[in-house]
Amino acid sequence: MEYAGFWVRFWATVIDTLIFTLWSIPLMYTIYGDSLLTEPKWIMGPADVLINWVVPTVAVILLWRNRQATIGKMAFRAKIVDAKTGGVPSTRQDIIRYFGYLISLLPLGLGFLWVAFDPRKQGFHDKLAGTVVVRGASR
Repeated sequence: MEYAGFWVRFWATVIDTLIFTLWSIPLMYTIYGDSLLTEPKWIMGPADVLINWVVPTVAVILLWRNRQATIGKMAFRAKIVDAKTGGVPSTRQDIIRYFGYLISLLPLGLGFLWVAFDPRKQGFHDKLAGTVVVRGASR
């Protein structure tokens, strides 16, 4: 297995973020109008929670379950696999990995940066979930 390194994963995240942004901002503006720009709040309302928190969480976990990758990872032929077996991670691993992003983010993003230094290119979220990201594997 060839582990997907920091830059591949970084650019995959950029692609995913662009796709999400192109979807969410117009929808948020349709619902909240100019107040989205003039009265920015941490949470604008129930639709904000749904659009920016619930839907992305469900979408990412479903993509991981069905494709072992987000669209950004697919663009680089990268996928998430179980670190021990190289097989498809369990739903439990996918959920732990997703919420492990918070742990990777909290110490100034160190958990994501750790991918650049780890021999198996695992971020903190990968270590928690028992997953690795590999490249070039067939789907």
